[in-house]
Amino acid sequence: MSYDVVVAGGGPVGLMLACELALGGASVVVLERLTEIDQTIKAGSLNTPSVDALYRRGLLSALSAAQEENLAKFVKPGGPQGGAKAGPKFAGHFGGITLRGDLIDPADPDLGGNGPGDNVKLVSQQQLEGILAERAAELGIEVRRGVELTGFEADRDGVTVTTTEGPVRGSWLVGCDGGRSTVRKLAGFDFPGTAPEVTAYQAMAEMENTQELRLGWHATPTGVYAHGPLPGRILTVEFDGVPKDRETPVTPEELQGSIRRVTGAPVVVTGIRTATRFTDNARQASTYRKGRVLLAGDAAHVHSPFGGQGLNLGLGDAMNLGWKLAATVRGHAPEDLLDTYTAERHPIGAWVLEWTRAQIAVMRPDPHARAMRAVVADLAGTVAGTTYFVKQISGVWQHYDIPGDHPLTGGSAPDLELADGSRLADHLHTGRALLLDPSGELTASVYGYRDRIEVVEGPVAELPQLAGLLVRPDGFVAWAADAGRTDPASLEAALSAWLGAPAVTGAGGNP
Repeated sequence: MSYDVVVAGGGPVGLMLACELALGGASVVVLERLTEIDQTIKAGSLNTPSVDALYRRGLLSALSAAQEENLAKFVKPGGPQGGAKAGPKFAGHFGGITLRGDLIDPADPDLGGNGPGDNVKLVSQQQLEGILAERAAELGIEVRRGVELTGFEADRDGVTVTTTEGPVRGSWLVGCDGGRSTVRKLAGFDFPGTAPEVTAYQAMAEMENTQELRLGWHATPTGVYAHGPLPGRILTVEFDGVPKDRETPVTPEELQGSIRRVTGAPVVVTGIRTATRFTDNARQASTYRKGRVLLAGDAAHVHSPFGGQGLNLGLGDAMNLGWKLAATVRGHAPEDLLDTYTAERHPIGAWVLEWTRAQIAVMRPDPHARAMRAVVADLAGTVAGTTYFVKQISGVWQHYDIPGDHPLTGGSAPDLELADGSRLADHLHTGRALLLDPSGELTASVYGYRDRIEVVEGPVAELPQLAGLLVRPDGFVAWAADAGRTDPASLEAALSAWLGAPAVTGAGGNP
């Protein structure tokens, strides 16, 4: 069978990409080697760009329900399992240095007022994968579980993929198949970076003799550990080299040994519900595209999970790539549109790698690193320091280099309340671009793009000076202008750059 796009990997990134491709009009098949969702403990939170992206696709209620389910499981400070009084609200961590929510600057314009990303964060990777699997089914996407990509041959017109159940033909192939990506290796993408130095464990375990374990993140003479907030959750980091075995299941004895070495507590592990080993290997493909083969998510970049950036980085890749590849498939994309995928996402991936490397540096148990950790902890204990760290972790800073001098251009579109009472995100569910036209004077300019753009007219009370806003399908602002500064030529250039040539020509020769 033949498809426009073959996606290798049916985790959250592959499913998110498939949904975006389907919204854009591309036929897609997802190949996933696992027969069901992997329940191994993984990422447990989403950042602002990720929640905003899912909100714009109508999935906010599902995310909220997942978060409520998780909150109900948390250890209650002062309760029978917590053993400590409630402290300041936890706002994240940097290298195991706890960030206090009461030290966030409430007046910072970048925090608060960003829409649902301010209220929904605690969603696990497994929950998200389930939500996206349901969404893919609603869109009629074919997801083949238990089918593994074993090879492929690319030619000028497409890619023939070899699988454990026979060949599949696609015009494009995207590797979303994880940090040990078969697609990346077979396609010959280079993968430079830094070698790992830690062995870390994260687990949900049955434990005894835990009285000496403290809730939260803590540095010890031999490493770093985290305990809670879910009952039985434990994480240890040891700087004794990489794991000798990455394939076999983590045993209670192995986990118990790490806990004792790092914490010094005589913990006894009596059972394991889920556990994983990981390292701080940090690598990134120098390009995310080679011909008709592309990479997204961990296939394009790997790093330690500290700070919870990995899943979010991959979702951002999927949102950025999906509409661009779909437009290419449909034949109306500008010639260089796919090149902007690497250009826009590679710098954000590089930042994440550096952010995780910095955390490893302050986790090391040697005297120099511990001296640096003390300095960082002092800074993190200030309002300015906490606010800085929280903003970086939240992803509100993410911005693309898009031409234009308006302050909104290149950033994530604000969740504006529109004249009819709807929100801007309500008009992005279909995956099309959006023109917000407060005065109604710009609508004629997009006549030739009405097959790929939605127009919403009416004033915006929050931004009364706004004369127009062009939002790409991924929710980022491609063009904006204030009253008295509207330049039809700049709008036309933005439409051409991101949406290609108009389908038809309107009256007077205007597109």
